[in-house]
Amino acid sequence: MTTILMLHGVNHNMFGHRNPKHYGTVTLDEINANMAKLAEELGVEVTHFQTNDEGKMVERIHQGYQDKVDAVIINAGAWTHYSYAIRDALEILEVPFIEMHMSNVHAREEFRHHSVLAEKAAGIMCGFGFETYQLALRAVVSMVGK
Repeated sequence: MTTILMLHGVNHNMFGHRNPKHYGTVTLDEINANMAKLAEELGVEVTHFQTNDEGKMVERIHQGYQDKVDAVIINAGAWTHYSYAIRDALEILEVPFIEMHMSNVHAREEFRHHSVLAEKAAGIMCGFGFETYQLALRAVVSMVGK
């Protein structure tokens, strides 16, 4: 079965409480449940992981390599803008990854306009709120040719 690793970055455990203007009121548990339902419909398996620790995120990406995941979706949050460690770990995977953000990062503060992950990503999605996760899953499943 096709396996997709869904990575949630720093502060994402606070979805539903954090800045509803940009992130809505959906919680991380609701996002994960919806992604599991959509994955079932698409005939793939999605594994979710969230941490506020950059080192643990890198270790989970390394585990994805060992597990031979087929693709990755990552909402790295603030790490998007400066974490070369996460970028390098994603490059180790040798499978496509999609960078995604619920908010339109290009309509926000200047520092959010730059991504150190973008150059290596197979695609980038942002600005569709909770639906960005669904769009990213559909896109990555299409990329790996389930």
